[in-house]
Amino acid sequence: MATIEHEGERRTNGGHEGDLSRPPSYKGVWRFTAPAVDASVPQARHAVRDLLHRQGVPAGDEVVQGLLLIVSELVTNAVRHAALLSPEVAVEVAIGPEWIRVSVEDNHPYRPKALETDSAQTGGRGLLLVREITQEAGGSCDVEHTATGGKIIWAALPLQRRRP
Repeated sequence: MATIEHEGERRTNGGHEGDLSRPPSYKGVWRFTAPAVDASVPQARHAVRDLLHRQGVPAGDEVVQGLLLIVSELVTNAVRHAALLSPEVAVEVAIGPEWIRVSVEDNHPYRPKALETDSAQTGGRGLLLVREITQEAGGSCDVEHTATGGKIIWAALPLQRRRP
């Protein structure tokens, strides 16, 4: 798996090493790519988990667990359904003051839809699960086309789960 690149603002401490007068910011955008193979699923999940921990993101445990499940489902879908046309997938994590957004991009043009629940079906429920986790947390998710003909599937969750 490639190194995570930070695309957010560069943080400085006013030129003084060890200046702790300002708390570090957890906000930013990070992106990494991975081959479209099964081994990339747990690697992507662990990379996102480690990023959240390293940045000190103040997300509730339920939000983090939901987000990691979403990452697993989205990367699994890209590996299973897009690898032929997209030998590499990109994962992006964007963290704002009150939300976190994860997206998975591949070069396959097919725009999937969340399938309806079918108790006789043993697979194909990944996007339905993503949609349910996102809605339960008070977030949103969608699929967008890229300029190059591929797609980005994303989910955004509030850092703290909203109670009904």
